[in-house]
Amino acid sequence: MKITIGHLYPDLLNLYGDRGNIQCLMKRCIWRGIEAETIAFELNDTIDFSKLDIVLLGGGSDREQMLVCEKLKKIQEDFKAYVEQDGVVIGICGGYQLLGKYYKTAQGMMQGLSLVDMYTEQGDSRLIDNIVLQSDLFEMPVVGFENHGGRTFIGDNKPLGKVLYGSGNDGKSGYEGVVYRNVIGTYLHGPLLPKNPQLADELILRALRKKYGKDIELSSLDDSQEKSANDYIYQRFVKSEE
Repeated sequence: MKITIGHLYPDLLNLYGDRGNIQCLMKRCIWRGIEAETIAFELNDTIDFSKLDIVLLGGGSDREQMLVCEKLKKIQEDFKAYVEQDGVVIGICGGYQLLGKYYKTAQGMMQGLSLVDMYTEQGDSRLIDNIVLQSDLFEMPVVGFENHGGRTFIGDNKPLGKVLYGSGNDGKSGYEGVVYRNVIGTYLHGPLLPKNPQLADELILRALRKKYGKDIELSSLDDSQEKSANDYIYQRFVKSEE
C-alpha cells in the first residue's frame, strides 16, 4: 500500500510548522510498512489531484494568503471535484480559512476555494491561547495552540469538536474546526498532528479506505508518550479550571 501526500505551497503557507505535520504523516505510515511519498507544489506547478491521497493546506500570514488567492482560482474546479469524490484534505489555520467562500479583512476580500460552505471575517482582536477540544471522532482530546484574527462561521456543517478550553472558530459558538466529507479544517497548530496522533491516523485511514477499500484497519503504534503529553495539556488547561 502507498499514500501520496500533496503539500500545497509550502514556500508561502508554512507559518505554523506544517512540515512537522507532513513528517508525522510520513512516519506513521512508514512505521506500519505503508509506503509514503510527499509532493510539494509551488505556485506555478500543475496539480493532478487524482494522484493524491491526502492534501495539506497550511497556514500563512494574511499577506501570503493574498498571494495564493489568484492561484487558488485556477485549481478550484479540480480541487472541488477531488473533495466531492471524498479526497482527504487537512486545512490548518490560514489553510482552514481558504477552504471556505471568503476571508473578509480590513485590507480587502480574499476569495477562498469554496470547498466548504463557510466563511471568515476579521475580528477586532486576535484569539491566542492553548486550546483543547472534545471531538466525536476520537476518545482522546484534541490539543493545540490557536493564534488567529479571523472569525470563521461554518453554518450547518459539523465542527471538529467542542471547545473545552480556548476560543475556537469565533470565540463565541463554543466549537472549533469543521468536518465536511473527508475534509478537516482547524485553527489548531503547534504543529497539529504530532500532538494528536489520533487525528493523523484518521487522515491516513480515510485515505487508505478510499484508495483500497473500507475493510482496512491500521495496526497499533506505541503512542504512550503522545498520550502522556496530551493528558498533561488536558489536566493543565481543562481540569484545573473545573
